[in-house]
Amino acid sequence: AGMGVAEACGIDFVQEVYATRVAANTFIPGTDVVIELGGEDAKILFLSNGLEVRMNGTCAGGTGAFIDQMATLLNVELEDMDELAKQYEKTYTIASRCGVFAKTDIQPLLNQGARKSDIAESIFNAVVSQTVAGLAQGREIEGQVVYLGGPLTFMSELRNCFDRTLGTKGICPENSLYYVASGAALCATKPIDFDKVISEVKDYRGSGNFAFNPPLFASEEEYKQFSERHAKADVKQKELKGYKGKAYIGMDAGSTTVKGVVLNDNGELLYSKYLPSKGNPVEIIKAFLEEVYSINPEINVVSSAVTGYGEDIIKNAFDVDYGIVETIAHFTAAKYFMPDVEFIIDIGGQDIKCFKIHNGAIDNIFLNEACSSGCGSFLQTFANALGYQIADFAKLGLFAKRPVDLGSRCTVFMNSSVKQAQKDGATIEDISAGLSLSVVKNALYKVIRASSPEELGKKVVVQGGTFLNDAVLRAFEQEMGVEVVRPNIAGLMGAYGAALYAKNKCKGKGKSSLSDKKALDKFVHEIKVTNCGMCNNNCRLTVNSFGGGRK
Repeated sequence: AGMGVAEACGIDFVQEVYATRVAANTFIPGTDVVIELGGEDAKILFLSNGLEVRMNGTCAGGTGAFIDQMATLLNVELEDMDELAKQYEKTYTIASRCGVFAKTDIQPLLNQGARKSDIAESIFNAVVSQTVAGLAQGREIEGQVVYLGGPLTFMSELRNCFDRTLGTKGICPENSLYYVASGAALCATKPIDFDKVISEVKDYRGSGNFAFNPPLFASEEEYKQFSERHAKADVKQKELKGYKGKAYIGMDAGSTTVKGVVLNDNGELLYSKYLPSKGNPVEIIKAFLEEVYSINPEINVVSSAVTGYGEDIIKNAFDVDYGIVETIAHFTAAKYFMPDVEFIIDIGGQDIKCFKIHNGAIDNIFLNEACSSGCGSFLQTFANALGYQIADFAKLGLFAKRPVDLGSRCTVFMNSSVKQAQKDGATIEDISAGLSLSVVKNALYKVIRASSPEELGKKVVVQGGTFLNDAVLRAFEQEMGVEVVRPNIAGLMGAYGAALYAKNKCKGKGKSSLSDKKALDKFVHEIKVTNCGMCNNNCRLTVNSFGGGRK
């Protein structure tokens, strides 16, 4: 990454792979294989009989950034994750692909009550699998193995996982973090004036030359008109407190967030909640229902429905009337705002769902499969890394004069593009707008693979919390050349659709089976790990019990 600085300041530059080989051969003669995990790259260097390099290309799954993201998901400090993994009792199969998308594998385990220590060890095993299978690709890793890079330096249990998989005892040398830098120093060919070089590095400034896109908004007036147009899809809100009519409750237990809404007979919003699941949607939903009953103890809940990743567990835990598939929930909500909708796109925290509608029914579905670079977590990651809350970060890009053209890449690799743009003089505003454009390009060209607005149709509804970001919404309209409908409850559409579904199914009659306040006061949630024993596989099961025979 320092090539530009080296050229500008007249410093010798050596490729890092070559520097690594020089360091290994100098300090640990006889090294056969070097495995190095960095923040966003992974490398295997085969040093026997010449040099062969295997390096990750378009995906940064299994790197240090991946481990960082998984620690955040587990809600543990990175330094504690290694000790946690050492306490494991069993492991699960986790795909170490995209650092965002892998949450899909881990979140259900958390939801089902799996021990964090078991998941931590499983994450380390996934990193090993990604590195060995993805990079070695069948070539034997044998002989003297050296471990380099931050993750392998600081995480002894990760090294143990590599040792067990490879059937060897690798070496993590002293000062392993500085091996590549040491190799670079050994490659120096001429003396330099340190004072001069330090001065030049301090004075180094970006060129200001970077690819950029047209501004999202040319003026404040244009943004005002944009906001007024989208305000037409607002859902009316009423007070839950003191409400005497029929109420319908919808819940969306998503992979990373939990949403809940209460509607009246007119589809108006009486109450809503949007919270992170923190690996335990049962407790979040319980708290949501307790709040509803606290605000209006006399509420008449006629029907209820739940959708999302946690549909089954929530339905059983709280005797919810209906479970509904996510696609139907989102379609139901979209039809409320645009009865003749032709295309629906929902961009959530880690997934993208797109539905093509034909003759009033879902005709085709597009989902992101192995990459989540176009999702909400993509923006969240960069906002946090740059020291901003996501809402503040999004606003910065609205009036950027030169939104950076960052293309569409893996979340982790995008770090390099952002850093390079900063070196070239891009402002935070330019980067914010550029990232919003990247979210849209990833969704359109990697998931939908659209080539023209005609493919989507003229009547488009956008959903998901990501579209509450006006910069993303504007980028979508600009990129596709169509004006779309974005409800003001875009982040609640799954729960809203579930509530509408419950309302339509019961036809306003009867009484909901949903747990009332008395049932919540007696609510019990127990988690037990057992073996199935019904066949020779003897699979491990995580059983959630809620009392009264419900599981």
